[in-house]
Formats: sequence, structure tokens, C-alpha cells
Amino acid sequence: MRRAHTVDQVREAERALMARLPDGALMQRAAHGLAHAVLDLLGTAGTVYGRRVLLLVGSGDNGGDALHAGAVLARRGVAVEAWLLSDHAHRAGLEALRRAGGRVVTTAPRTRPDLVVDAIVGIGGRPGLRPGARQALDAVAGVPVVAVDVPSGVDVDTGELDGPHVEAALTITFGTHKFAHLLDPAARAAGTVHLVDLGLDLPAPAAEALQDADVAALLPRPGPDAQKYSRGVVGVRAGSDAYPGAGLLSVAGASCGLAGMVRYVGDRGVLDLVHAQHPEVVGAGRVQAWVVGSGSGDGAPGTLAEALADAVPTVVDADALAHAPRGGGHESLVLTPHAGELARMLDVDRVDVEARPLEHARRAVETYGAVVLLKGRHTLVVHPDGRVRVTTTGTPWLATAGAGDVLGGVIGALLAAGLSPFDAASVGSWLHGAAATAAAADGPITAGDVARGLPRVLGSLLRESTT
Repeated sequence: MRRAHTVDQVREAERALMARLPDGALMQRAAHGLAHAVLDLLGTAGTVYGRRVLLLVGSGDNGGDALHAGAVLARRGVAVEAWLLSDHAHRAGLEALRRAGGRVVTTAPRTRPDLVVDAIVGIGGRPGLRPGARQALDAVAGVPVVAVDVPSGVDVDTGELDGPHVEAALTITFGTHKFAHLLDPAARAAGTVHLVDLGLDLPAPAAEALQDADVAALLPRPGPDAQKYSRGVVGVRAGSDAYPGAGLLSVAGASCGLAGMVRYVGDRGVLDLVHAQHPEVVGAGRVQAWVVGSGSGDGAPGTLAEALADAVPTVVDADALAHAPRGGGHESLVLTPHAGELARMLDVDRVDVEARPLEHARRAVETYGAVVLLKGRHTLVVHPDGRVRVTTTGTPWLATAGAGDVLGGVIGALLAAGLSPFDAASVGSWLHGAAATAAAADGPITAGDVARGLPRVLGSLLRESTT
């Protein structure tokens, strides 16, 4: 599990650890972790001797981490220069860098560096950058940047951006992930994130991102006495004669094998199409979960009402989202909007949702009292009790028509198999992204490719979990 904590949680854990360690020991742990990550990056092109690294150093401990790391690099033969962007740079770090042979500069170096280390502000920084920092970054534009803890200029606890910020190729963070590493749009600015363990005693995380082992542990598995009904029956009310593909793709996602049976209820033309490709799908009857809304058009209010009358967990997607019940007590529902749909549900602009996805997902949870899955590059799943999960699997090729229909079907199958709405949404989103990534190995994909890729991903997870 990749866990993310707030700035306050991290600071409290750091204070507790520093009280038990010799003075400066925690900074040395962080600095050595940073230095070795930089050495690994520099070493990909051969020896590190003579490579050039520029540290952009602000005030405080973030700058101290970079200066001490710079001393380690200098002792390994790296030409290290520190461009001080504050009059209050970390004194001990400066002394260590100078003793190791590093140089302090006040303007851009004459020789272009191989790598820039962003230590302008740390986790206590506010969104945006001061003019001096912007000018320094402009002077080394195009040079790969390694950010210390977080890219400077992002909002650490929300993942939001407000003004100029660093765009890092690699971020070295300490102790735990922060929200800005998982939540877009800041997560895009962080690049690849590498965690250095500091030995912090941390509380329950503020957000989580499932990994392979977590998903494998949550997957429903049939027992020795299983039969098709006990494994769960998922019903699909999606598609219409106007939009038959939505129904077919929803069924394709639901038919991933996680549930024992799939039922389809809808227009005759869609049913014929479903039977042609999925002859195992049956008609109306009792279900343990419903998937409703994709391609339903004007029929969405009626199909949603019929599904909700069964009082079973339900995935509400696409056309049905406009008719989702408001208020509390809907924890058995999973709402799956993309940014545009959520904007209409909350009567706000889409750009606002994209700029502050967590804020708006939480607003939707308060408004509807349901689990909300906000689709995106990093999909968010938020529970009415405040829990947050972020899906980091996926590929840009997943932005294709019908992919959301497949996702709804997968989540419905997981609901029918017995997972809670929060787990079903989180696991379904992870599987959906992983299947798309696997299918896109050879290039562009369609929604059907994602559905066909699910059994391969599931098989790999199940095999690995038993070895």
C-alpha cells in the first residue's frame, strides 16, 4: 500500500523521532537517501565523476537536506554548486558542502549542469514561487530536475496548483508520500516519486494508493463449494437502441470472471448484440448488484429507479448520474463521474473540478452520501466516512470512448462478489488501469481491448499471490 499523510502528520512524526535521535541524525538520513538517488540517476550514463549538479537552495531544512546531499555528491567526484535563493540557508549544510569541495554561487553557473536539485521550498511552502526562484528555474530550463520532498510551488496537502511551480523528472520524498505525490494536478509535476524511509512512526494515512499485493489480497476467490449464485450475480441496465455499444461494453466489463453470473436487462436490440458476443449472459432475475446508466439516454431515470428498488449495491454511471438520489444513507451506491459529469452534478465549471479534484469529490460525497469515484489520470475514490484512495495505474491511451462503460461493469462484478462499495470501486479502478496498460504495450487501444485484457491481469495477480 502506498500511503500518503498530511504535512501536520509528517511534522508530528518527525518531531517525535528527532527527540530520540542525536541532533542532525534525521537530516543526515534524508540527505544520504537523496544523494544516493541522484547518484543512481547520474550513473545511468556512466561514471559520476565530473558530472555537474546545481542545487537551488532556499531556507530551512529542505535546503539543508540538499546541501548535505551535495556534500556527499562532491565527495564522490561530482561538481556541485549551490545557488542560494535565500539569505537564511542552512548553516551546517553550507559548511558541509564547502568542506567537501562544493561551491556557492549567486547567479546561474557558466557551465550548464547535468542535473538540477530543487530545494527551494519544502512541505511547508505555499503554492506558487517567488520571482527569484522563477528566474533561477528559467536560467536552467531544459535541465532535468530532481525535487526534494515535493516540487516547489505545489500545494502539498491538496495536490492543487496556483501559479508557477517546478516540473520535476524525479521527486525524492522522505518518510511517507504526501497528497501532492498522488493527487493531480500536482502529481504530474512530481514525475517519478522515490520514497526514502526515515523510520517515522506514522498515524493512519490520509490517503492510500493500492498496489499489486493489496489488490490481490482483496480479490474475491471462489471457495471449494462455490456455485454460480454464491459467487454473485451482477445485473446490467445500460445501453439502448440509440447507444447499443454502451450496454455491450458494460457487460464486457461485468463478464471479467469475478462474478458467477451476469444478467442483462434492456432493449431487445442491445440484448441480441450482447448474446452474440456473450452467450453466457442471461436475462432478468435476482442480482446482488446493479450497473446502471451508460448509454441509457432518456430511459435512465426509469432504469435507475428499477435498480434502486432492489436495494442492492449499485454502480451509477453516465446518464443515470443526473438522477442519483441526494442526501445521506446511500453508502451502497458508487457514483462514477468524469470531471464534466461531476461539474454538472455540482453546478460548477469543469475547469474548477480539474483544478481541485479532491475538493469537488468530497463535495459530491457530502451532497449524495455515496461513494464517489472521480475518473481521471489519477482516479479518486472517496467514502462518506472520509477515506480516500487514489488509483495510479493506467495509461493516456485509456482516454478512449467506452472505457468508462467497461469500468462500471468491473465494479459491478466486484460488488456482486461481495466487496464493499469502497473496495469495489478502488480495486475495479486499479484493474481497469492495469488492463489498459497491459493492452497498450503495443500501441493505441479501444475499450474492448481493456475488457479483453482483464483476465490476463487477474490471472497474473492470482498467480503471484499464491507463490
